[in-house]
Amino acid sequence: MENFRKKFEQFIKNFKPRMKTLVKDQRFWFGSISIVVLVVVLSRFTAMNATPSAQQAAPTAGQTAEVQPTHTSPVPTNTNPAPTDTTAPTAETKPTSTTAAPAASTLVGDMIRGGKLYDNWWTETDQDAPTENQPLWKTQTTNTRKGSSTWRCAECHGWDYKGVNGSYATGSHKTGFVGVLQDKGKSPEEILAALKGKTNPDHDFSTVLEEQDLIDLALFISQGTMDVSTVLNDDGSPKGNAADGKQKFDDVCSACHGPNGTAIDFAAGSKIEYLADPGNSNPFQFVHRMRVGVAVWPMPSAIENKFTDQDLANVLAYVRTLPHEANASGGGQLYDKWYTVLGVNTPTENNPLWAKQTTNTRKGTSTWSCRECHGVDYLGAAGEYASGSHKTGFPGVMAAQAKSEQEITDILTGKVDPDHDYSKLLDEASIKALVHFFQKEMVDFSSLITADGKVKGDLEHGKTLFNATCAKCHGEDGKAINFHAGQDTPEYVGTVAAGEASVLLHRVMFGVPGFPMSAGIDMGFSMTDIADVSAYAQTLPTK
Repeated sequence: MENFRKKFEQFIKNFKPRMKTLVKDQRFWFGSISIVVLVVVLSRFTAMNATPSAQQAAPTAGQTAEVQPTHTSPVPTNTNPAPTDTTAPTAETKPTSTTAAPAASTLVGDMIRGGKLYDNWWTETDQDAPTENQPLWKTQTTNTRKGSSTWRCAECHGWDYKGVNGSYATGSHKTGFVGVLQDKGKSPEEILAALKGKTNPDHDFSTVLEEQDLIDLALFISQGTMDVSTVLNDDGSPKGNAADGKQKFDDVCSACHGPNGTAIDFAAGSKIEYLADPGNSNPFQFVHRMRVGVAVWPMPSAIENKFTDQDLANVLAYVRTLPHEANASGGGQLYDKWYTVLGVNTPTENNPLWAKQTTNTRKGTSTWSCRECHGVDYLGAAGEYASGSHKTGFPGVMAAQAKSEQEITDILTGKVDPDHDYSKLLDEASIKALVHFFQKEMVDFSSLITADGKVKGDLEHGKTLFNATCAKCHGEDGKAINFHAGQDTPEYVGTVAAGEASVLLHRVMFGVPGFPMSAGIDMGFSMTDIADVSAYAQTLPTK
């Protein structure tokens, strides 16, 4: 799950306008102020009866002051030993709340967002990742990561918040830095001062984060961390029951991740990463992200959903039983925009084959997209692209369903036509995914689309499916995300749906390249479901 910056940077820009709309809403501010007043009153009442916390211990040689830096290193897939039993008995573990009692403070902020900043602050704040090492990094020699990784809170203090006393006591992530769990319950003001470099000038994050960012992070460290030993064993195996976790997963998580946890691929390029992968390889990170969500991702946090620690353990136990492979091969998105999926620089010169047609005047990147030549209905010159600005005269690819794997591979790698050689652009896994898409996943949409471009479907059933799944990100009116954020003309779900019906059907089935969108076929949608959702989407507002 460490490729979010590449995969979601456009999503960040699209999702932020929704938040700007919210903060302009007077009802939003009235409710927020009311909550803030209540929290402050309760906090002060608690402080009057609380025992003062101990002062922060001075750092030892090779360690920094208690509140450590934030960093951006790719987190390895095997941070912890692979657990042997995902359904360990939990009789001795009492369910507890993941929400900490607030420390006395006048600071107002978002503790849960602070947890996302702890994970990856530059992605959450829409900044470029740092390239130089964090100044404190030179005080340790055991962790050899460089650049952005050295600025990441989790890289210094661990996903279990215990630093040198936790899962990062040994291994490639070891730094010797102290954890932040010892700061739980400490005054957020004191932590904020440390984040600004009061205890160590090299730990001054005010040069890269705004005041509100620092406040949110301080609140998380003071109020949002937890002792994960109530959820995980030392080896990372969950103290939970998979059967109980399935019920919670189905109720909360499956709406986006799908019934098998494979509706969203977190990895960039031809690598594949579904929920079961980080759940098994990095359970400490998984618990953190389950609790607070992921930077820039519209994912509800377990804290907001009032998960107990036992709920966390149970859900993780279940996630670890889920498949590592999806129903969709990934070829559908490669067919759409392979360069976006793979995270490579888009081609700027025309595809050599483009010279063999004169009717489509597009240039550069578009000429390399499979769909631009062969149509999103897969029928090429015999389908929607028989006329209009997309007309090329190139044949469709539906006939590939009858070809062998080797025959299709030969076409993709230039053995049939040297100008159609994609072997230098796509790796072997991507070629295989496209082959599988051509053979097994294409659907003839012609029977699902009317002459005037409307998708044939049950609108009521489509509305039910849309509100249960798509609306969680797009909103019930489909306008929560503007795909043309910053441009003069907005583009919403309804706008896209009103365009090419085949594009709509294809993307509901396989997702959108570069966006964290669930693939319909991995949500358990049948072709009838996909048609119904698409038909309903065409009724949504376009402006």
